[in-house]
Amino acid sequence: MRILIPLLLSGLLLAPPAFAAPQDDAATPAHAQSSASMSSAALDITAGGISRAEWMAAKPVLARHAMVVSDQHYATEVGLNILKQGGNAIDAAVAVGYAQAVVNPCCGNIGGGGFMTIHLANGKNVFLDFRERAPLKATPTLFQDAQGNVVPGRSTKTWLGVGVPGSVMGLNAALKKYGTMSLKQVMAPAIKLARDGFVLQPGDIKVLDTRTKDFAEHPNVAAVFLNHGQPWKAGEVLKQPELAHTLELIEKGGSKAYYDGPIARAIVTASDKHGGILSLKDFRDYRVVWTKPLECRYHGYTIVTPPPPSSGETVCEILRVLAGYPLPKWGYGSVQTTHYLVEAERHAFADRNTYLGDPAFVHNPIGRLLSTANIARIRSEIQPDHATPSSEVKGSLGAPEGLHTTQFSILDAKGNAVSVTYSINYLFGVGMMAGDTGFFLNNTMDDFTSKPGVPNSFGLVQGHINEIQPGKIPLSSMVPSIVLKHGKVFMVTGSPGGSTIISTTLESILNVVDFGMNMQQAVDAPRVHMQWYPDEVFVEPGYLTPQTRAALEQMGYKFKTMPAWGADEAILVNPVTHTIEGANDRRRPAGLAAGY
Repeated sequence: MRILIPLLLSGLLLAPPAFAAPQDDAATPAHAQSSASMSSAALDITAGGISRAEWMAAKPVLARHAMVVSDQHYATEVGLNILKQGGNAIDAAVAVGYAQAVVNPCCGNIGGGGFMTIHLANGKNVFLDFRERAPLKATPTLFQDAQGNVVPGRSTKTWLGVGVPGSVMGLNAALKKYGTMSLKQVMAPAIKLARDGFVLQPGDIKVLDTRTKDFAEHPNVAAVFLNHGQPWKAGEVLKQPELAHTLELIEKGGSKAYYDGPIARAIVTASDKHGGILSLKDFRDYRVVWTKPLECRYHGYTIVTPPPPSSGETVCEILRVLAGYPLPKWGYGSVQTTHYLVEAERHAFADRNTYLGDPAFVHNPIGRLLSTANIARIRSEIQPDHATPSSEVKGSLGAPEGLHTTQFSILDAKGNAVSVTYSINYLFGVGMMAGDTGFFLNNTMDDFTSKPGVPNSFGLVQGHINEIQPGKIPLSSMVPSIVLKHGKVFMVTGSPGGSTIISTTLESILNVVDFGMNMQQAVDAPRVHMQWYPDEVFVEPGYLTPQTRAALEQMGYKFKTMPAWGADEAILVNPVTHTIEGANDRRRPAGLAAGY
C-alpha cells in the first residue's frame, strides 16, 4: 500500500562533526542500555499525534511465547488464533495475509504482490519473492505518448498500470513449503470475515473516505465500498460476498483457480474491455521465486533482508556506512546523527536508483556496493560540516550498463519468524476491480522507470536498469527484515510507505540497537528520510528541535516537514529477559500487537 501524496516519500536530514571512522563492526552498543542516547537530543515532540511524554512512556505489548503484529486488529487476531491452534509462524502469516485482503482492502490484497522473509527455528533463512510482473505485451515506452513524454496517470489510474498479481501464489507457496496447516484451515477466518462482515472502525472510515469519489465512478466498486451510494460510517458492518466467493474458489482450487481459472479470466476480460494488456498467458506463466535473503552485519547483529528486486541492499549499505560513526554517543535526533544518517541515505539511494533491478534481467553489483572499499569511499565523500548537494552524488560505481503497502510480523513459540510486506501500490491500487471478483487490483507498474530521469509518483528518479520489459519485476522499496543475535531472532520489522519504507525499517533497527529504545518507542519515534532526489530532507513533526534545524540548515540542508508516514509493525525479543515485545505503529490505530 502506498501513500497518495508523492512528496511524503522524499528525504529527511540532519548534521555533523568530524569523527575518525572505526572498523565497520566496532563499538557494539547494547539494546539494554539506558535511554540516555534516545533522550540526548531533548526533543520536543508536540506535533504529529504524540507528545514527548507519551513517546517516552510508550510500552510494547509483552508475551512469553509468541507474537503477531499487523496494522489491522482483525487480522492480528486471526494470526494469533492460528498460533494458539498449533500452527506455526508461516501458517499464521498466510492466514493474516488472506484476512488482510478482507479487512484492509486498501492495502492487504490478493490483487498485488510482495515479499516474505523467513527465519526458521533450525537456523535457516529463506526469502520468497511474489512481486507483480510486467505483462508480456509491456514495452519500455508504455507510459509515454508519441512524442516520448510521460503521460500523467497512465501508470496509476488505468489498466495499463496493473501488473500480474503474485499474492495468491506467494501465500499458497509459503504454506505448502513451510506451513503445517491446510489451505482450508488458514483461509477459513478470511472467508468468514468477508461473508459475515466486520464492524468498521473510525480508522477504516478515514481510509475509505480517501477514494469515495473514485468508488462512485465504478458500479462494481460502489456496490461494495459505498453504502447505497453513501460513504460507510463507523459502527456499520461491511460485508463482501463477492470477495468471499473468490476466496472460496481459491480455498477449493488453490492457485490454479486464480491463475488458470475463472479469476484470471475475469481479470483479463476486464483488462481487454478497458484498454489493458493483461493476457491469460501472463497468469499461466507467473511463478514465485525462492532464494536466499541478503545478510549483513551491524554492531554484532545480523540483518536478514530481501535481495533485489527489493531494496535490502540499500538498508545494508546505509548500515555499513553508519557503522563508522558513534551514533549511540551522539544520540537520536542530534545534529551529528542526522547529518550522517541523511548523507548515508543519499549515497545509498543514488546507488539503488542507478544499479538495482530484477536479477532475471540485470546484474546487481551487490558485492561491489557493499565492499569495504566502496563504503570507505562513501565515508570519505561525506563532509563533517555541510550537506552534499544531490547533484554531486552519483551512483558510486560509475556509469551503469544502462504508501500503499501493508506489513505484518510474526514470531511463534518455536522460534520461527516471518516478516511480510505486500502491496497494491497506491491506496486501493488502481481503484478498480474486475467484474464481481471483489478485490482491488494493483498499479505497481508505476514502480518501473516510465522514462529515465523522470520521477515516478514517489519522486524516485531511476534509470534504464529498471525500465519496463515483458515479464520483468519492478524494483521495490519493500524490505521485510529479521534481525538476529547469535543466530536467534532479535527483531522482526518492516513497513509500508513507498520509498520511505527503506528509511523507516532502517530507523526502527537503529532506534533499538543504537539508541536503546523499547520496541514501541522505536516504531513511534518521529522519522527522517532522504532519497537522493528531490534534494530535500523530509521529517515528521517533532524530529527536529528549532536549534537542531537551524544548525542543519546552516550546513546547507533543506527540510520539509510532512505528516506522519509508514507503519512499522515490529517484534523484539529482549535478549536478557527473553520477553517478546510487540509494537503496533501509533500511525495505524486500527492495528494490534497481540501475543501469549
